[in-house]
Amino acid sequence: MEHDPIAALTRAVNADDPINSLAAIAEFRRELARMEAVAVRRARAQGASWTEIAAALGLSKQAVHKKHGGRGLFRTQD
Repeated sequence: MEHDPIAALTRAVNADDPINSLAAIAEFRRELARMEAVAVRRARAQGASWTEIAAALGLSKQAVHKKHGGRGLFRTQD
């Protein structure tokens, strides 16, 4: 069993079969989205502001808050 899912997905993306590569890219996106959500949740739990998180992600505060803040899981003040 693969212990590093990112490494396995990277190998699959670089495979010879383009359909398998596309499927791996889609899975890679889902995994990255999951990892981002976890990191944002951790950052908020440790007191990071939406502005700090947005800067780290290279996005606007509004975009990050819209994506991650509407779930009622985080305090909303900045």
